[in-house]
Amino acid sequence: MLTTVLFDLDGTLLPFVQDEFIQAYFKTLLRRLGPMGYDGEKLTAALWKGTGAMIKNDGRYTNRQIFWEVFTQTLGVQALALESNLDDFYRHEFDEVRQVLRCQADRRPLVEGLREKGYGLVLATNPVFPAAAVETRMKWVGLCPQDFAYITTYENSRHSKPNPAYFRDILAHIGRQPEECLMVGNNPVDDMAALDVGMEAFLVTDYLENPEDRPIDAFRRGTFRELEEFLGALPAVEKQAL
Repeated sequence: MLTTVLFDLDGTLLPFVQDEFIQAYFKTLLRRLGPMGYDGEKLTAALWKGTGAMIKNDGRYTNRQIFWEVFTQTLGVQALALESNLDDFYRHEFDEVRQVLRCQADRRPLVEGLREKGYGLVLATNPVFPAAAVETRMKWVGLCPQDFAYITTYENSRHSKPNPAYFRDILAHIGRQPEECLMVGNNPVDDMAALDVGMEAFLVTDYLENPEDRPIDAFRRGTFRELEEFLGALPAVEKQAL
């Protein structure tokens, strides 16, 4: 019996195309850091290397630790001073990137409806961003940290999607069995990896992220509207604290 719903953020709750988001994100970030003397190409390369290292994280360190280790290997140890600067960027200028939204959406009614029926909620966004960046993006669709019992960020995570260990870490943190959980996402590789640990899953197809053109016929899937209908039909459950 389902008791918990896990939501991906980018391209799922947030109605945008990933490539458009990345382009706008880097443009806005370089506008902030360029005047500080950082070469745009080197900075972009360092960010991608750090992100790739977080995706491959084997759990020895947090994603935050892995990122900054790799990031400074590329730009030099002095780049550690950028962490507080980036945190400020994510709380302010980063909000400009909301222009990539394909439509204005308010996800609060969906989230509140599930909570009222007793479901525990997790924001299972791939933890390659700090909490400040996640919180800013949540606001774009009317959400806030208090809407979720747990949110994965690069500070609190030691694995990333599509590593099944990422989902096992969430289960351990919230004290749920996999068969109690439904993962909702728009990527057949990253999000549907939840099936490998025994969770149920729903693939949202509006802004499908499938660069390798993986087959999706085997997955429960549909538009976001169809997802809302599916979740709306779920029965109420006995409310349990996560």
